[in-house]
Amino acid sequence: MRRILWIAVLLALVFLWGGVYYLYDRIPLDIVPLPQNRCEVPTLVSPGDRNHNGNPDSLDMVAAAREEVHKGTVYDGGYYEGGYPPEGRGACTDIIWVALQGIGYDLKAAVDADIARHTGDYPRVNGRPDPNIDFRRVPNQVVFFKKYGTSLTTEVRPGDVENLTQWQPGDIVVFGPPLEHIGIISDKRRPDGVPLLIHNAGPRAAENDRLLSWPSKIAHHFRFPPWSSGNDS
Repeated sequence: MRRILWIAVLLALVFLWGGVYYLYDRIPLDIVPLPQNRCEVPTLVSPGDRNHNGNPDSLDMVAAAREEVHKGTVYDGGYYEGGYPPEGRGACTDIIWVALQGIGYDLKAAVDADIARHTGDYPRVNGRPDPNIDFRRVPNQVVFFKKYGTSLTTEVRPGDVENLTQWQPGDIVVFGPPLEHIGIISDKRRPDGVPLLIHNAGPRAAENDRLLSWPSKIAHHFRFPPWSSGNDS
């Protein structure tokens, strides 16, 4: 009888562990729950509404990027004909075009067109444009946003409202050198005002506290499409 009991307990533990593993393998790395923001950093929003849905572009970008988190998009930096990875797969750069797609902006078309006109501006292209991958490379996105976006501070000072106000939802942040990772600034912040980052570094897309803890430094901070943060609200 005791032997049967031990076998039943063992089987229960096996099923329990299997269930936990099954769920972990399918639940996306979701949004980190945070206490209420105690730093009182104002959230400014872009005045534009490119997709005419009644919402500011900056918050639409965040919503589109966050959807990748909710879907549990798996990291995949592979090469694909047509340029876009399969649904549910993508790399860090894919978060950017997805965010911009949320406001009706076609980043692939814009980058491909600029590379065709100014190939020499993009060293990563090496003189041989490839629309299947160029718009998904971090260095190419950096060149594009440096040319057509607004470059902002790369310094983050926790608790400093004046500094943190410059870090707004929808802003694009790049880490390096080398230029190897890129993400979108969230509209959620830590209690000290430092914003979360929406990105995909694997195994899945995530929204978490990595702006100051990423292994490499913040190399670039862009706002695109550019908008003034002076008095917008």
